[in-house]
Amino acid sequence: MNYKLGDFVRFVDERREGYITRIINHQTVGVTGEDDFEIPVLISKITLVHGSHLDDDEPEEKQSLMPASTSNFVKHGIYWGVVSDAKAKSVVHLYLINETSFQLLVSVIGETKQQFKSIFAGTIEPHSNQKITSYSLSELDAWPKLIIQTLRHSFSDFKPEQALVGEFKFKAKDFSSSKKSISALNDTGWLFQIDEPELIINIDELKESFFNVKVETPKVAVPPKEIDLHIEQLRDDHQFINKSDILKIQLDKFHQCLEAAIVHHFSSIVFIHGIGNGILKHELYKVLSKHPHVKTFKDAGKDKFGYGATEVILK
Repeated sequence: MNYKLGDFVRFVDERREGYITRIINHQTVGVTGEDDFEIPVLISKITLVHGSHLDDDEPEEKQSLMPASTSNFVKHGIYWGVVSDAKAKSVVHLYLINETSFQLLVSVIGETKQQFKSIFAGTIEPHSNQKITSYSLSELDAWPKLIIQTLRHSFSDFKPEQALVGEFKFKAKDFSSSKKSISALNDTGWLFQIDEPELIINIDELKESFFNVKVETPKVAVPPKEIDLHIEQLRDDHQFINKSDILKIQLDKFHQCLEAAIVHHFSSIVFIHGIGNGILKHELYKVLSKHPHVKTFKDAGKDKFGYGATEVILK
């Protein structure tokens, strides 16, 4: 007998029963009982308990093949639906959910290491679903890549859509999100859309956007009237910074504040650089002497700063 994941079985030689949660090989399966422990057992040592497990493969009542009204015709909505088995939680069932008004002719092939196996072939009526296969979620890495080919047929007056061809390799991250309600299956699980609508680009709108680019002026903070460039005022970790980097940090602050003062139409701004070895002051003067928005510069308030500050007069 060919057993499937989720089948309810009873042991032949002992009083034990449970659900098949793993197909180990063609002779052995894993059976999980009420204690949630999986036991490897030969298929010759178990028997199927008929009627105790709801078989989702029972044929559904076929819907009428009357043409759908063109006013409410649904063109998109083909999904993989993945739900857990009601009893064996480590087993999940894969469904194809057709929420469109098309009748689907579907082929699903599984590929594992260049080996191909037929999984499903058949039709799925509009606004219905079909169970395709079952897998053990604990063996996700062993799931095959699913190759699906779908023809969309309509009994209404619609131009035929192109065939859908896709490949799906489910990964752990696909099931890391919380389950969502799947109304088509009256259950909770995960949904993955197969027929994502194509992005339609309006060429005229795209061209127009090139000529109507909104340039946003970046907001520049208003700087203080006096800027202290001593490194201990700029960085808390100054004792760990080498001299060349210190000079760069000071000059960056100088340029930033000078440009901000120009943007906000300051008449003047003071930079406190100290006396030291004179390198920072020399670098400031080189910039100020060539800057187009600087009217002049001079020592700032000797009574307050001595010779350790420069006042910049802006145009």
